[in-house]
Amino acid sequence: MPPVNDQFERTIVAPAICAGVGVHTGRRVRLAIRPAAPGAGITFVRTDVRDRDNRIPVSGEAVVDARLNTMIENAAGVRLSTIEHLMAAFAALGVSNAVVEVDGPELPILDGSALPFVQLLDRAGFRGQDAFQRVIEILEPIRVEEGDKSAALLPCDRYEMRFEIDFPTPVIGNQVVDFVVDERTFRHEIMAARTFGFAHEVEALRQAGLARGGSLENAVVIDGDVILNPGGLRMEREFVRHKALDAIGDLYVLGAPLLGRYEGVKAGHALNNQLVRALLANPQAWRIVTRAPELALAC
Repeated sequence: MPPVNDQFERTIVAPAICAGVGVHTGRRVRLAIRPAAPGAGITFVRTDVRDRDNRIPVSGEAVVDARLNTMIENAAGVRLSTIEHLMAAFAALGVSNAVVEVDGPELPILDGSALPFVQLLDRAGFRGQDAFQRVIEILEPIRVEEGDKSAALLPCDRYEMRFEIDFPTPVIGNQVVDFVVDERTFRHEIMAARTFGFAHEVEALRQAGLARGGSLENAVVIDGDVILNPGGLRMEREFVRHKALDAIGDLYVLGAPLLGRYEGVKAGHALNNQLVRALLANPQAWRIVTRAPELALAC
């Protein structure tokens, strides 16, 4: 695929359609991604909801639950969960505008990574639009903490990310990734990293009515010091790479790519959304710039 031209907004050429099960509901859902006009942003539509407004525009404020995944809700109370992997694919591939139709309360988990969404978007094709790309430039550090977990956004002349995790099992241990967030790096190092969990946690979630669609087909499952998946891991440090994937998707609810550096330590969806809200609450810490061919214009 040709590289993203980050000077202009981008959408897809043709509808992209797939189906799968939700990792928590276990319900089979159909998903269709459609092109959208310049400036429209990303909007999800619950096509199974017909008695009220079923459109959910993505924004930092739309996130209402981020304990196990990223869930968004509109003013009519219509919710949709597990958007983060598709949002990460949109962010990395430079998709500014799209309408995503889904006929259930949760996006399909597919293989637990962003790879199937990238393949879906690649088949649909990409089209540049007649609007300069808006970028969020970080001007002052923003940081949130919760115990030994933290997430921060720092000024930087490009979009960078560092993520660190530490689990008391030799299967994971301490892992760090530090990279430039761009399409090439995402495709080669991040997009195929799968979500993961521990066998005892999966059982507890199922008893609580969650993780009904989870399996070794869509998650890396660890039992003690053993990885249960027959094929093992897809790549070195797959666990921390997936956490970085989640962060890319969680931050893209801001509606534009970042010009800044994200640093996360043991952070998850909830802390990432706290960081998003902290940024939005501090307008002096950021500004919107427009990527024109020869210059960046402050808006």
